[in-house]
Amino acid sequence: MFEGMGVPLWLTMLGRLVFPIFLFLAADSFHYTHDRLAYLRRHGNVGLMNNAFSTFFITGIYICSWDLLAKGLRDKSYKELIQGLGLFLFPILSSIPVVVLAGINEIPHANPLVVQIVASILSLVPSIIMVEGGFVMVILGLLFYIFRTNRIAQIIVLAIISVIAHLFDPTTVQWMMIFAVIPMYFYNGERGSGNKNFFYIFYPAHIYLLWILASFFQIRRQRKSLYCLFSCSKSNFYNLFPASKTAII
Repeated sequence: MFEGMGVPLWLTMLGRLVFPIFLFLAADSFHYTHDRLAYLRRHGNVGLMNNAFSTFFITGIYICSWDLLAKGLRDKSYKELIQGLGLFLFPILSSIPVVVLAGINEIPHANPLVVQIVASILSLVPSIIMVEGGFVMVILGLLFYIFRTNRIAQIIVLAIISVIAHLFDPTTVQWMMIFAVIPMYFYNGERGSGNKNFFYIFYPAHIYLLWILASFFQIRRQRKSLYCLFSCSKSNFYNLFPASKTAII
């Protein structure tokens, strides 16, 4: 995320473990929550700007869709099948305005101010093509939920998606999320202290912490660049005017 600011690669690698772990916990929590609507609402409110919580929000929508479709097929209920299909299509349909806006932005005489205003409004609506991590993370969250009673299957799913991520872009370290299987394997499924706000505070807090560290590394790199520039300039000056060096000494 902050590679361009001079952050060490190892810090980026460690960061790749966080998202799948939280996605795994979000999918598991969705199974145990007593009020799914309130749970979705909390993720939707926090994830207005298409951050990680928008991914959790849309994952929750697809989990509801999966349960409705499964129950509809089991009970032969057309009402639940239609509701499940509607929920399945909602994140896809909400992405249409984004695609249209992208097309308008390519028009030579498009008003940039209008495009910017519309883009700002659309950024408040989580869509399947703008979620953090991409649609593949929504699929991962749904599969975590579907195989929640089979930890080995969950680990295999994460391993497969990690390999796919590496094959699609070998230049990144996204494949490092495979190491999230370690805490996943030792997860006992027991309820913690009950402080549900920790989940909503820690994730953005760790992003801000990474940003602070990235800023520190960037400033340090800039200082080194200025020092090298000054040293090289001084050396070149003395090479061109060797007499000046003697005069200064």
